[in-house]
Amino acid sequence: MGGNIDIFTPQSNGSMEIPLSEERVAAGFPSPADDYASTKLDLNRELIKNPASTFYALVSGLSMVDEGINDGDLLVIDKSLEPHDGSLAVCYIDGEFTLKRFERHDGYGLLMPANREFRPIKVTGENDFIIWGIVTYIIKKA
Repeated sequence: MGGNIDIFTPQSNGSMEIPLSEERVAAGFPSPADDYASTKLDLNRELIKNPASTFYALVSGLSMVDEGINDGDLLVIDKSLEPHDGSLAVCYIDGEFTLKRFERHDGYGLLMPANREFRPIKVTGENDFIIWGIVTYIIKKA
């Protein structure tokens, strides 16, 4: 189905402030940056809107590489969000977790991969299926 997903509960009960440069980092030609940062960024506050329903998961597999989601990327998942057509969702189907785009159709759903080597997964009433949570952020390793 595209690999397993390991799910973790975030430690959101404390502050984790790190320095944030007020200067943006240019993706083209470099620009001078300040030698110090005067603003603090709390990743828990920025990434976790609903602490009781937010989880982290590591991606395993290559079924979403054409969307830039690679093996080992870290997902921030919110179980309290309502899925909509096209949601990037962590789904539980027939005993396995998988990460796919969810498409709603009359009488069935499709779990859409982002890799031509993988086929869409048709979801009907015969499947043991839930949309476990919606991905809110993808954290990439450089």
